[in-house]
Amino acid sequence: MGSSKTDIAVSYDVSNDFFRLWLDESMSYTCGIFDDSVLRAEMPPPGHAGERSLEEAQREKHRILAGFAHLTPEKSLLDIGCGWGANLEYQATQTRVKHAHGITLSEAQAAEIRRRGLPNVTAEVCSYLDYKPAEKFDAVISICMMEHIVSPQEAREGKSIPAYRNYFRLAHEWAKPGAYFGLQTILRNFVPRDRQDVKDVGWVTYEIFPGGITPRLEEIIAAVNPYWEVLEVKTRRLDYMKTTWHWRDRLRRHEARIRAHWGDKVYDDYDRYLSTCVRGFEKHYQSLAQYSLKRID
Repeated sequence: MGSSKTDIAVSYDVSNDFFRLWLDESMSYTCGIFDDSVLRAEMPPPGHAGERSLEEAQREKHRILAGFAHLTPEKSLLDIGCGWGANLEYQATQTRVKHAHGITLSEAQAAEIRRRGLPNVTAEVCSYLDYKPAEKFDAVISICMMEHIVSPQEAREGKSIPAYRNYFRLAHEWAKPGAYFGLQTILRNFVPRDRQDVKDVGWVTYEIFPGGITPRLEEIIAAVNPYWEVLEVKTRRLDYMKTTWHWRDRLRRHEARIRAHWGDKVYDDYDRYLSTCVRGFEKHYQSLAQYSLKRID
């Protein structure tokens, strides 16, 4: 179901050094949270007065999700789909959790986490479907991993909600009674009307993130039952438009180096992908949501 290990390698194993060039210093490959008061449809140049930097926006994301998961220093944390370890690092060093464990399907991401040598942090390459923890966790965080649970074909066949419900069932099993869950997902909103936008969105789905599709908000709300109570939902569409704009700006500043080291196709593909993301969030084709969930004991 959803993205296979081979699919994940297409999405995340181009090269750690490649992603390091245009993501923030922590290598957070998910939406950062900017100050709502300075968000606007037309993107100002990076670093204008009053704007959070991309690095600050990513730290704010981790801070918010720590609050949604009710993290405190004595707690253990499971990060489902932990990426290169940015959230694990933040929660271990800033929130100072007792133990933070991540699971990922990407060998490259797990290697980066090991390279960082973070205290009280562990990670393993494992599908969430096969994961069997030795003990239960006090809290769960998952950041933009649900996009890999269901394939486009499965979504067309009406299998999304059962697959998402199984994910929430597993998270429920891995968590202790009274646990909280800080969740962040991209959302599928409107179908593009513009013919080129339809082509670009479809191209991103099959070429950059094969095997996965973003959920709809109503699917998630339906699927959490009977395992988790929804306490709070906050949509962040403009934050992701801003984040992807910053990523594209950084990618373009490294164009010559990327073309020289990884070839024209990699640069052209990622420029098209990030441009599609900026346009998609601007035009409401997609959005982002953060959720605070409480385990139903």
